[in-house]
Amino acid sequence: MDFSLRRHVRVLSIALILPAAFAPAATKTAKFNVTATVQNDCTVAATDLAFGTVGLLANNVDSSSTITITCTPTTAYKVGLDAGNVTGSTVDNRLMASGASTLRYQLYSDTARTQVWRDAVDSTVSGTGSGLAQTMTVYGRIPVQTTPAVGSYLAQVTATITY
Repeated sequence: MDFSLRRHVRVLSIALILPAAFAPAATKTAKFNVTATVQNDCTVAATDLAFGTVGLLANNVDSSSTITITCTPTTAYKVGLDAGNVTGSTVDNRLMASGASTLRYQLYSDTARTQVWRDAVDSTVSGTGSGLAQTMTVYGRIPVQTTPAVGSYLAQVTATITY
C-alpha cells in the first residue's frame, strides 16, 4: 500500500473512532415534585410601657408602648392583654405593685383611652395578616388616685394573639 494511501486510511480510521470516544453515555431522566404547605401562623412581640417617674397622682399620667404582630397573609387574628401578674389585678382594675403597695393603671386600644384592652377571650382588637410586621399601640394611663407609698412599681402583662 502506498504511503499516501496508508495515511488517508489512518486519518479516516481516527476520524471514525474519535466521535465514538467522545459520544455521551446514554441518559435517563426523572421528574419529582417539590412541595410545601403554608399554614396560618403568627408571632407577637411587645415593648415595655414605662410611665417614668411620677409624684402626687393629682392628674392622669399617660404613656404608650407597641405590640408587633406578624401573620401569614389573610390570617385573621385578635390580640388580648391579660390582667397582669399582680395579685388582685383584673382587666377592669389593673394593678402594679411595690411590695404590699399597689398602683392602679389601665391599658387601652384607642388614643382617647376609652376602650379598655381586654384579654384574649374578650378582646375586640383584631386584624388580618399581610405577611409583614403590623404594629398596634397600647395606650396606658395611671388615673388620678390616692398616691401610694414611694417605691418602684411593676406589673408584667402578657399579650396573647389568637388566630
